[in-house]
Amino acid sequence: MAWGPTGYHTRPPSGNQATGGLPWAVTPLLKFATSPIRDLCLDLLWCGLWCGTFCCGLAAGSAAGEEDEASIEGRWLSSLRQVTSDFVKAGEGYFSPDGQTIVFQAVPQGYPFYQIFTQPLDGTAPPRRLSTGRGRTTCAYFHPEGRQVIFASGHLDPQLAATEGAARREADEDRRHGRRRRYQWVFDPHMEIFRSDLAGGDLVRLTDSPGYDAECAFSPDGRQIVFCSDRDGDPDLYIMQADGSGVRQLTNQPGYDGGPFFSPDGNWIVFRTDRQRKDHLQIHVIRADGQHEVALTDNLGVNWAPYWHPRQPYIIWCGADHTDPRARPNYDLWLMQYHLQDGQLVKGPVWRITDHPAADVLPVFSPDGSQLMWTSNRTADGTSQLWIADFVLPAS
Repeated sequence: MAWGPTGYHTRPPSGNQATGGLPWAVTPLLKFATSPIRDLCLDLLWCGLWCGTFCCGLAAGSAAGEEDEASIEGRWLSSLRQVTSDFVKAGEGYFSPDGQTIVFQAVPQGYPFYQIFTQPLDGTAPPRRLSTGRGRTTCAYFHPEGRQVIFASGHLDPQLAATEGAARREADEDRRHGRRRRYQWVFDPHMEIFRSDLAGGDLVRLTDSPGYDAECAFSPDGRQIVFCSDRDGDPDLYIMQADGSGVRQLTNQPGYDGGPFFSPDGNWIVFRTDRQRKDHLQIHVIRADGQHEVALTDNLGVNWAPYWHPRQPYIIWCGADHTDPRARPNYDLWLMQYHLQDGQLVKGPVWRITDHPAADVLPVFSPDGSQLMWTSNRTADGTSQLWIADFVLPAS
C-alpha cells in the first residue's frame, strides 16, 4: 500500500446530516505520505492505532443536540462482507472493469512486505500473486480492458536481501518485546512502476528514474497513467503514456502530492496534498492539463484516499479527527457531491458514510457504482482486510 494510502482523514462529526465543509481541527499523530499512506493506513490499522472508539460531533450543519444513537451505516451500506483472509493484513483493493475480480496488496504469512494479488469475488479460486514475491509493492490498478495490471515494486533493490533482513529483524525484536511501533511508510528509492498480465507474467518496467515512482492509475481510455514521483526532490504528480513514454509533470508545489485518480471522463484528477500544512493532507482536484486546481477540503485535518464515483458526481474519501489529544483518532468514510460550472469543479454537500469503532479507509466503487470496497480492521481478529458492501447514493 502506499500513502493512499498519502494521508489520513480524521474522524469528524457524527450523525447523518449533509455538511458543507467539515471544518475539522486535526492534529495528526503520525507522519503521512502518499500511496504509501494507503500502506501506512493499513499498517497503522494492523498496529492497532485505529482502534479508538472516539466519535465527535463537529460537522458544520449538524442538528443541534443531535444524539449519536444507531449507526448511520444502514442508510448507505448493506450486505457487508469480508472478502480477504489468511493474510497478515490486506487492503487497497480495486475492481476489475467487469466487477468480477479485485486486485489488492497484502502481506503474506512469512514475508515482511506487501505483495500484489488478484482474487475472484465469486470464491471460485484462491488469491493469486502477480508481483515477484520480493521487495515492497503497492498501488495496483487494472487496465480498462481488464487484461493487464500496473503496480509499483521495489524488487530491483540492489540490496534487497539486506532490506528484507532488516525488516525481519525489526519484526522479531518487536515480537520479543511486545512492542507495536508507529508505522511510517518508506518512500523506497528503488520503487518503480511495472505492468503485467493477470498471471503475473510479461512483466514490463514503465519508469526508470532515481527515486520513488508509485501511486499509479490508468486513464479511462487506458492510454495514460497518472502517478506520484519524487524525481524532482519532493513527491509531485506526473502523467505518462501507457508504455512509459512522454512523461510530463502535472504539479510542482512544495510538499507531497499523491494518490491520484482520473475522473470517469478523463478530464480531471483527484489527489491528496499536504502543501498547505505538512502532514495534514487535503483533497484537491486539477484538470488533466494542469489548470483549474481546486481544494475540496480545507481544514486542520488529514484527508486522503479520494476516489470518483463512476456514474454520478460524487467523490468518496476517508478521514479522522485528531482534535482531542487524549483520544485515538478513528477513520471513517465521507462522500462529497460536486458539479461543474464555467470550467471549474465546484464542491457540494458532504455526507458521513461509516461510524464504526474500527478504522475504515481506502474506499473505491465498483464499475457500476453499486458496491463499495474498502479496508477495515472491523474483523473478528482485528487485522486489516478488505470489505465489500452494496451502496446507495444520497437521494436526489
